[in-house]
Amino acid sequence: MSITRGADQIALPLDWPQSQGESRLIVSDANRAAFEHFRKWSLWPVKATLLAGPRRSGRTLLARSFADRVSGRVIDRADDADEEEVFHAWNAAQDSGRPLVLIVDRAPPDWEIALPDLRTRIAVTPVATIVEPDDSLFQDLIDLHFADRGLHIPREALKFMAERLHRDYWTIERAVEAVDRFAISERARLSLPTIRRALVEAGMIDS
Repeated sequence: MSITRGADQIALPLDWPQSQGESRLIVSDANRAAFEHFRKWSLWPVKATLLAGPRRSGRTLLARSFADRVSGRVIDRADDADEEEVFHAWNAAQDSGRPLVLIVDRAPPDWEIALPDLRTRIAVTPVATIVEPDDSLFQDLIDLHFADRGLHIPREALKFMAERLHRDYWTIERAVEAVDRFAISERARLSLPTIRRALVEAGMIDS
């Protein structure tokens, strides 16, 4: 399946029907390896995987989309979950053949596991990782979050934001919210000067 680019929808390199939520998944170099990992899940050495990456990066959406398709299970923030629960879920996935996705902030060795039996199982569990957004994904996500609010951002303003904002997933949401609130309060159209003033006022860029 080919990957097409767009502001609000990207075709997934995954052989399953898209729901409305899945249409929000945007594939780029930041997450392509993780997408490919789930597409080839039949090759996993065990019926479980870790999915690591920054919060707000789409990792939960990706994991749940996959689990819904294959009747699997997701444990979010598994590195903070009860270790006995994770241990039994891992074993159940092997017995049933229904894959388990463990979403984690920290993959081993940063995830320090006290339960020996779980530690040995996680040691043989593959890890898929989403990293901070690259240039393309950063711009696409800014565009998407404005579209969620029914707003169209001019291309020069989008480029301005992408070049000046700190590049992480949380910053995208904070910046779009700051611009929207500023534009409403000032009754200003969404233009480059409006966006510049909004981000300066929010302390997100230098004046």
